[in-house]
Amino acid sequence: MIDFAQVRGIVPLMHRHEVEPSDLVERTVLRQHSPTSTPVPDEAKAVFFGASYHADYATILAAPADLPGVGAAAVAALSRPPDPDHGDQPWDIVDLRRLRLADPALAALEQALRAGPPKWLVVREQEDVCPVVEAPGADWDEYLATLDKKARHEIRRKLRRAAVVGELSIEIASPTPDAIDVFIDLHRRRFGEAGLFPDTAGGERSRRFVHRLAELERSGNDGGQLHVALVRCGDRLVFAALAFDDGRTVYLYNAGMDPDASETSPGVTGTALYFQDRLAAGRRRFDFLRGAEPYKYEWGARDEPIERLLVLSDAA
Repeated sequence: MIDFAQVRGIVPLMHRHEVEPSDLVERTVLRQHSPTSTPVPDEAKAVFFGASYHADYATILAAPADLPGVGAAAVAALSRPPDPDHGDQPWDIVDLRRLRLADPALAALEQALRAGPPKWLVVREQEDVCPVVEAPGADWDEYLATLDKKARHEIRRKLRRAAVVGELSIEIASPTPDAIDVFIDLHRRRFGEAGLFPDTAGGERSRRFVHRLAELERSGNDGGQLHVALVRCGDRLVFAALAFDDGRTVYLYNAGMDPDASETSPGVTGTALYFQDRLAAGRRRFDFLRGAEPYKYEWGARDEPIERLLVLSDAA
């Protein structure tokens, strides 16, 4: 039995082949792994951080002072023979992704891995970016002034046009099952089979994942950080966003919108109302999470890199 009083860190790992035969059926388009500069064979048995299709950031859970020891312990575990309860095939690669550049766990893991067995080849490279908006203060117009003239003009124009259709309002809702279903429905209506919830095994897993995540958030004593932002134009729901709010930074997980409400520009209108609401609530950072989609930069986002640590076991 584990004595949790002695635990100094948690390193969430899983192993599987780099590409499983079921991936084409079970993955979702928006959450597939990003291309990287160091290719590895599809059939390689890999050690990943857990939930690597769904996670935008990954880390190890430990106090900063304990990170070097936890990193060394992780390397020691990776150096041992395979767990017989999970097969006798040793791993071919360790493929740790989604590490923030500023995360002290990145440096601790890299140092520990490079101090591992001499046959290990350790590669560190940028995997992707997470575009992030830094607002100067709570004032909406002050924030808009940080954008280029064209973007500022378009946001204001679309808000005025939507307000003619109906009064704009926003509700920050708890992630109840009904609220999550509303988000999923609008996301599917906008993105269809190209989104997070296609009519595939992967889409069904994404639906279960989001509902389970919301259930865990609701069960916390502090109410959790996950919420659903619902934007209406008059009585019509035109936009729903799923986001995390830690009191300083908002992490925009994803959104859905009514494709039949194009006269309200629901994507821009919904994002604008959400930014206004969160600025007024004291938030200054808006993290669009992984991916360099062009629309993120229209809101003034700047890239923050996320890194990959790749270990090849047979480098010798």
